[in-house]
Amino acid sequence: MAEESEDFKYIVRLANTDIDGHYQIVKGLSQIKGVGWRMAGVIARTIDIPKERRIGDLEDEDIEKIAEAIDSVLDVAPTWMFNRQKDYDIGEDTHLIGSELEMTFKEDIDRMKRIRCYRGIRHERGKKVRGQRTRSNGRTGATLGVSRRRK
Repeated sequence: MAEESEDFKYIVRLANTDIDGHYQIVKGLSQIKGVGWRMAGVIARTIDIPKERRIGDLEDEDIEKIAEAIDSVLDVAPTWMFNRQKDYDIGEDTHLIGSELEMTFKEDIDRMKRIRCYRGIRHERGKKVRGQRTRSNGRTGATLGVSRRRK
């Protein structure tokens, strides 16, 4: 590892998430819930900071630029990168980050349970939701083995 300068930040706070200052920009931004590798690359490219720089070496104004870019990701990223396309409530493409993403995800599952759709029922029962096999995989509860024959 390279030596840290005097103003090196060991922890950087972005989008209500603590990020280790030793991470490079893309790896560090991907620690934020709702920001993946690709979205982090788009954000880094938007503010013209090399991807190899560590987050702890950035100045305060660069960190503010990153925070603004995260907030305005709808303007920069293509629509296929958003994690909420055609939102159920508002019908628009949005990108949620952090606790907002977790709350919306929970509300979606609760809505499915409330309207008693197939996916909601599967969520309630703790079964596989997306069509996976349940005969040989995902078994829960006590294991029943084959009993040995006595001689």
